[in-house]
Amino acid sequence: MPVCAQPTLPPGPFAFIRPNTHQTTLNFQVQRNLLVVKLRLNGAGPFNFLLDSGVGTSIITSPQLADSLRLRRGQYFRVVGMGGADTGLLAYQTDSVRVEVPGAVARHMSWLVMSDDVLNLSGYVGLPISGILGSELFRSFVVTIHSDLSSLELTDPATYRTPRGKRWSSLPLSLENNKAYVTLPVQLNDSLTMPLKLVLDTGASHALSLELDSDARMAAPVRRLPAELGRGLSGTVRGFLGRVPILHLGRYTMHSVLTSFPDAGDVHRRIDVPRNGNVGYELLKRFSLVIDYPHRRLLLRPNTKFREPFEHDMSGIDLLATGESYHRFLVLRVVPDSPAAIAGVEADEELLSINFLPVNTFSLTQLDRMLHSEDGRVLLLVLRRPDGNLHTATLRLKRQI
Repeated sequence: MPVCAQPTLPPGPFAFIRPNTHQTTLNFQVQRNLLVVKLRLNGAGPFNFLLDSGVGTSIITSPQLADSLRLRRGQYFRVVGMGGADTGLLAYQTDSVRVEVPGAVARHMSWLVMSDDVLNLSGYVGLPISGILGSELFRSFVVTIHSDLSSLELTDPATYRTPRGKRWSSLPLSLENNKAYVTLPVQLNDSLTMPLKLVLDTGASHALSLELDSDARMAAPVRRLPAELGRGLSGTVRGFLGRVPILHLGRYTMHSVLTSFPDAGDVHRRIDVPRNGNVGYELLKRFSLVIDYPHRRLLLRPNTKFREPFEHDMSGIDLLATGESYHRFLVLRVVPDSPAAIAGVEADEELLSINFLPVNTFSLTQLDRMLHSEDGRVLLLVLRRPDGNLHTATLRLKRQI
């Protein structure tokens, strides 16, 4: 079996701890379609971080963690949010942070530290999250993601051997500003298929996001659902959900892909790297993935999730985890005219039970799956209003897009 050519990228900050080691394996959790890995910083921890190939420089979102580690405060930056808006936030650079994962270490890694945890990743994910580990890990190793096993393999790029087998497909990656881009043919409607340049984004929970103003030929799908698509540094990202008929990933074809279409004003696009959107973990998890920055390629092979349909929330409830253990769940928002709104669920209520089971026995991810689970399924909810009164709601799930 041939050995790949030597990588041409400058090496990333991580290296194997033991000499003559060429591979290490670490486990991850998947919470709300986001990959969570454990890191040790300056010997302390471990701490939970999201693994996000769409972030060029790693970020500590918890200023309390940075203070407890007594990290050096370097240059300050003003944080720009969606559409180039001034968020009023500051971030500072810190360097020489020792970062450890099982079997590998970055002895002198630079981070950005946020002045305030405005993203509240812990509340969104449902467990303590201290920040985002970005491209540094991908620039250091060939990273194989076994989504069905919840494990990562980190391999020395100089000794990595390309997997054999007819089911593997290879796509070229372009690397710009420490991010990876893949160009995929996407059928937008019956008469238009075009190649779209997409960020390879393990830190996006959706399947596909397209920015319609990135190309004049792109048009919104006829059938669409207004939606709040997520949160950015300066607030809510609004837009709508729709479906693209076909997306091609090498030799594989994905059908009826649920797609986010953010409003142009709610997207801050880097002018120096034109792109059409990003591809996220809801799509990527259907494959065993080899993300190979050093050799500028993406290898993929379908796994047991490959034929799962792309589904959206069927309830209209947006939950936020809170409390010391993140097992209290507040209704952050109710989508107008959704099944939850029809059932009488309101924002700021606390969800206490589903089908007579107390919700504190579930994780936020498990509740999320329940609210996605089956068109027509009936759930009996018990909720506490802000004034303390309890009420029940009979919620019939409905596929809305």
